[in-house]
Amino acid sequence: MKTKTYAGIPEDLAKLETAKIVLIPVPYDGTSTWQKGADKGPDAFLDASENMELYDIETDSEVYQQGVFLADAVIENASPEAMVEAVHQATKKYIKKNKFVTIFGGEHSISIGTIRAFNEMFSDLTVLHIDAHADLRESYEGSTCNHACAVYEASQTTNLIQVGIRSMDSIEKTVMDEEKTYFAHEMAEDDSWMDSAIDQMTENVFITFDLDALDPSIMPSTGTPEPGGLLYYETLEFLKQVFEEKNVVGFDIVELCPNENEKSSDFLAAKLYYKMLSYKFQNEDSEDTFESNFNDSKNQGQKKSKFQSEDDY
Repeated sequence: MKTKTYAGIPEDLAKLETAKIVLIPVPYDGTSTWQKGADKGPDAFLDASENMELYDIETDSEVYQQGVFLADAVIENASPEAMVEAVHQATKKYIKKNKFVTIFGGEHSISIGTIRAFNEMFSDLTVLHIDAHADLRESYEGSTCNHACAVYEASQTTNLIQVGIRSMDSIEKTVMDEEKTYFAHEMAEDDSWMDSAIDQMTENVFITFDLDALDPSIMPSTGTPEPGGLLYYETLEFLKQVFEEKNVVGFDIVELCPNENEKSSDFLAAKLYYKMLSYKFQNEDSEDTFESNFNDSKNQGQKKSKFQSEDDY
């Protein structure tokens, strides 16, 4: 029986030993509070990926040739806290193998675990949070590992930059750094937000991308769609610039809530993931740069202080 691989790529490009990229599916939907179904997101994403052309026109590349290992899905669902710890450990395990680690959810609470792992392994980490929602509650519905708390920990322990925000609770204003928050209504009026956000980033950047950051006209299949979101090409323009100017150390994509009658969202998620990989590896020496930056910047698991001021980087 043929082994399942990411996007149906040949098995010799999907071996952990030689692949430069690791993809960890996390089919979890334990804390979402409106539409359920994000646990079906990874399978829908993988199915769409198998029906996608693997040549990227813009970068003139076939990034799958770098090798993509499809890891076992993290299926821990005993509690939100147990899930976060399982994601944390799985993510950290593959970072330690010097892989470019990517994660596909699942709802946004999984990112608490992914961010924790990257923050332990890379110094002076910026978390670029692209989302419709602020996700800055310290706890929600009795848990600090709720989807509404996805980046609270990051706000305390990393250089958190938030892009596309257009829905939040007033309590989140007490935590939010508004100087590093790019609200959708402001972005619509002033396109200087891209350069401004990148100027606030440290060298090492982890991206957590909630698909509801995108406008529901192009991404309807998500648990909590919000009007007024990002469109496809402005999103790619921003991501391309981030990958060119910073050392993106990994990313996760979350909140695909597939609809059997609407496949375009699944395909957009598949293309977005592949495009982000293409931006990372489009330069022929990018894989060497990643390994060098990894070895220079990993923190050996030591606890770090809160992020530095802008004057320090």
